[in-house]
Amino acid sequence: MQPGQMAYDRGITVFSPDGRLFQVEYAREAVKKGTTTIGLKFKDGVILVVDKRVSSKLVEPRSIEKIYDIDDYIGCATSGLVADARILVDEARKTAQIHKVNYGENITVELLVKKICDYKQNYTQYGGVRPFGTALLMAGVDDLGIHLFETDPSGALVAYKATCIGSGRPVVMDIFEKEFKDKMTFEAAAKLGLKALGVAIEETPTANSVEVGIVEKDKKFRRLSEAEISKIIEKDKKLKGPSEAETSKAVSKT
Repeated sequence: MQPGQMAYDRGITVFSPDGRLFQVEYAREAVKKGTTTIGLKFKDGVILVVDKRVSSKLVEPRSIEKIYDIDDYIGCATSGLVADARILVDEARKTAQIHKVNYGENITVELLVKKICDYKQNYTQYGGVRPFGTALLMAGVDDLGIHLFETDPSGALVAYKATCIGSGRPVVMDIFEKEFKDKMTFEAAAKLGLKALGVAIEETPTANSVEVGIVEKDKKFRRLSEAEISKIIEKDKKLKGPSEAETSKAVSKT
C-alpha cells in the first residue's frame, strides 16, 4: 500500500479518494479465508452444508458449531471470525424473539435479515468500532416462500438460489452455475452440496467433517445427525457404483 493511503486505511469512517472503505474490504478478506459454507434451495426448503474439519485430533468435533437455529423456521450458517458470528447470531435470536412477543407471530426471513444487516452496517459508519469479520447464510421458510440470503460485512444482502461463502467460494459457485437446477429434490440438493464441498476442500466429506442443516415447509429448522449424513453419503456412493480405482483393480485381476 502506498504511504498516502495509510490515513484511509486506519479510519473506518474515512473514504479513500477512489471511494473505498479499506476496513470493510479487510473484513471481506477475513470471510474469504473462512471455512467453506454452502446453501442451496430445493423444492420444499433450503439445505446448508458447512465444512467443519478439525485442525487437531485432540479437538472434540461436537464443540465446533457452524450452523445455528435462529427461530423455529429460520437457521443460519457462518464463515469468518467465529466470535463475531456468535454475536450476530445472538442479536438475530433476540430480534426474532422480540418480534414474536410484540406481534404474536414468527418474524419473516427477509425482515430479520434486513435488521441484522442494519446492525452490521452500523459498525461501518462510526469511529472507534470495526466491521464484523463474518458473513452469514440465512435460510428460512415463511408465508412468503422459501428464502436463502447471503449477508456481507458491509451490511449488504443478496437473495440466492444457491451460493457459497468462505475460502471455497470460486470453485463451488462454478459448479453451481453448471449443475444447479430449480425445484431439485432434497436428495439431489444434498448430493450437489456435498459434491461441491468435496471439490472445494479437495477431499471426500465424511459424517464428522461436515455439518448439515435443513428447513422445509411446515417443518422446523434442524441440524442432521451424523447418522443421517452418513446415510446420504452412502446412498450417493451406491448410486455412483464402484469407484474408478476399484474398477481398474478389477480389470487388472482379469
